[in-house]
Amino acid sequence: MTRQGVVSGLACFIVLGAGVSLFAQQPVSTRAEMPEVFFRENWKDTPEVPVTQDFVLNSNLDLNLYQPNAEELLITGGIQPPHIWTGMCTSACAVTLAHKGEFADLTGRGKIRWLTKVSGFHQIRPLLKLADGTWLVGDHVDAYNYDWHESEFFPSEITRWLTLDIENVYTRGTWIENPDLSKVDEIGFVDLMPGSGHGQGGWSDVAWIEVYAQPVAR
Repeated sequence: MTRQGVVSGLACFIVLGAGVSLFAQQPVSTRAEMPEVFFRENWKDTPEVPVTQDFVLNSNLDLNLYQPNAEELLITGGIQPPHIWTGMCTSACAVTLAHKGEFADLTGRGKIRWLTKVSGFHQIRPLLKLADGTWLVGDHVDAYNYDWHESEFFPSEITRWLTLDIENVYTRGTWIENPDLSKVDEIGFVDLMPGSGHGQGGWSDVAWIEVYAQPVAR
């Protein structure tokens, strides 16, 4: 190859390499931007008592309890972060929060974060009530951990859901894949097992809950 051919080939390689480098540096976004905090609830500190609306710190939120004997859902704090405790529930039990003025769009990068502690074989699962009244329990769990554990998940990435009979708090039907989460009315958690009381037999603690979502007017 002549000297002129080598120089020409080298120049072509440099131009091509620069083009590849430039292309590689371009930001590629495959998902929407993270929405801002839709709501956060930390609960009011208290000795162990039945949980009521009085212990909700965020004035924009309504508390909903789903258990045949709602007074069995307790809230407590003290040396631990204020939290809802399912240990005295004699059946499955659930807790949700609803924003008074807006639905939540949990599609895309909509996210739920919470601080939990779980004993025995219990599991905490996300519970959503859609704007059309459908109740969904997601195939995501936070289970036994030695101490308080912070976790987060994207509801849009949960591949399987079951509907919930909210009056009796048990699942039914068949798997629902990719439900429309663009308009969610209530957001919370469900423990599908009865509690064992005090001790380590089995219960769930849920401290703060934080939801990232796009607001949708009611």
